[in-house]
Amino acid sequence: MATVKDTFDAMPGRFRSDKAAGTSAVIQYDVSGEGGGTWHAVIKDGTCTVKTGPATSPNLALQIAAQDWLDMLSGKQSGQMLFMSGKLKVKGDMGLAMKLGSMFQM
Repeated sequence: MATVKDTFDAMPGRFRSDKAAGTSAVIQYDVSGEGGGTWHAVIKDGTCTVKTGPATSPNLALQIAAQDWLDMLSGKQSGQMLFMSGKLKVKGDMGLAMKLGSMFQM
């Protein structure tokens, strides 16, 4: 089974530049619990780079537990349901949050 770190390592390869046309953003992911950590993705000029650690001034910050993150990426949970139940906390650009799912292949 993939670890949280594995999912962030794979993120640039799953990025769909065609779905992110015109998007320039920094997204911070705070994953709590076992195997968690903080990463941030920089989407700019049709590319996505992922780095360990917090971003200086992210457009969007997501907080989620490690198991919920893995369940969301595997399709066991939907991001909307996690958000509605308070397990996924979103701060910042909600429009960007809504587009995130389509910008990455699962």
